[in-house]
Amino acid sequence: MYHSFTYYVPTKVVFGKDAEAETGRLTREFGGKCALVIYGGKSATRTGILDRVVASLQEAGVEVHTLGGVVPNPRLSLVYRAIEMGKQHSVDFLIGIGGGSAIDTAKAAAYGLAEKEFDVWDLYAHTRKARAALPVGAVLTISAAGSETSNSSVITNEETGEKRGYNDDLVRPKFAVMNPDLTSTLPDYQTQSGCVDMMMHTMERYFTNGGNMEITDSIAEGLMRTVMENARILHRDPGNSEARAEVMWAGSLAHNDLTGCGARDRGDFAAHGLEHELGGMFDVTHGAGLAAIWPSWARYVYRDCLPRFVRFALNVMGVEKQATDEETALAGIAAVEDFYRSIDMPTNMRELGIEPDDAQILELARRAAEAAGGRKGSAKVLYEQDMAEIYRMAR
Repeated sequence: MYHSFTYYVPTKVVFGKDAEAETGRLTREFGGKCALVIYGGKSATRTGILDRVVASLQEAGVEVHTLGGVVPNPRLSLVYRAIEMGKQHSVDFLIGIGGGSAIDTAKAAAYGLAEKEFDVWDLYAHTRKARAALPVGAVLTISAAGSETSNSSVITNEETGEKRGYNDDLVRPKFAVMNPDLTSTLPDYQTQSGCVDMMMHTMERYFTNGGNMEITDSIAEGLMRTVMENARILHRDPGNSEARAEVMWAGSLAHNDLTGCGARDRGDFAAHGLEHELGGMFDVTHGAGLAAIWPSWARYVYRDCLPRFVRFALNVMGVEKQATDEETALAGIAAVEDFYRSIDMPTNMRELGIEPDDAQILELARRAAEAAGGRKGSAKVLYEQDMAEIYRMAR
C-alpha cells in the first residue's frame, strides 16, 4: 500500500571536475550580491578550495566575507558569530564549504539573518517555526550528511550539551557544487563515517511499518548496495575517483527524501535521535556514532518490523535465507556488523571509544526522549525506557 507524498528538491546540482568554479555564477543566478562563506579551517585553505570559491565569487561581482572555524557537531556559538557578521556586512547569501557541519551552520545562520528579532536556537529547541531564511549554497567537500540537497540541519548547543535538528524547506540550498575530486584527501575514518551516514539516511526511511512502494524500495536497496561496495573500494584505494563520484552522488540521494517516497511516515530516525545525544554529550563523529548504535537498535526492534528486516537481509546484505524469518533478519543484522568491521567502523560504544555509566545512560535517554517529544520510531515506537535499554545494549 502506498501513501501520498510531496517530493520537493529544488536544488540545482552542478556535478563534476572543477565544478567549484561555477560558484560565483550560481550565486548571482540566485540573486546573491554579498555572500558569507562558511568553512572549517586548515583543509579548506591547504587544498585551495576556499581561494578558488572566493575568486569565483569575486569574478562574478559578488562581495565576499569569510568565516572559518566549523567543527564536527557544529556549534551554536559559531552560528551566532555568522549571524553577527551577516548583520555587519548586510549579507544576502550564505555559502557552506565542506560537509554537513559547514552547510548546516550556513543554514542556521540563514534563518537567524532573515529573522533577526528572534534567537535562532528557538527553531532547534522547537519552540517556534521559521517564517523566512536567506538563500543558501553548498560547495561539497565531504560526502556524508546530504545537507547539500536536504531541508535539514543539526546544531549543537555547547552550553547545554544538546544536539538538535530542524527541518524546513526554506533552507534547501539553491545550488550544490559537487566535485568528487575534492574528497580525495579525506582521512579514511572520515570517508567511512560518511558512508555509514548515507547508508543510515536510507535505512532510516527503509525500516518502516505501514506500506512502501516497490520502486522506492528498489532505489533504496540499490543505493545501499552501491554505498557498501564503494566504501570497501575506498577503504582499499582512497584515490579511486570513480568510487568517490558514486559515493558523493549517493550521499545526496540518500537524504533528499527520494528513498522515503510512498512510505506512510517517511522514516524511523530513532537511531539518529539516539546518536545525536551521543554527539551532544561525547562529541563523537556522527557516522561512527550511528554505526555504534544501529546494531543494538536493530536487535531491539526487528521483531516489530520483521518483513522489512528479512527483505533487507536478502536484497541488500545478500544473506542466504535461513530456516525462519527471525533467523534471516538476525543474519542480516550480523552482516551489517561485518560490513562495519570491514571498513574499521565501530559496532558498539566501547569500540567507538566511549563507555557511558548508568547515570549517563539515563541522561542520554531522557534527552533523546525529550527531543523526540516523548516517543520516536516507525519500525517500533520507542519511549524513554526503550531508548535507555538500547543504549545499555550498545555499551
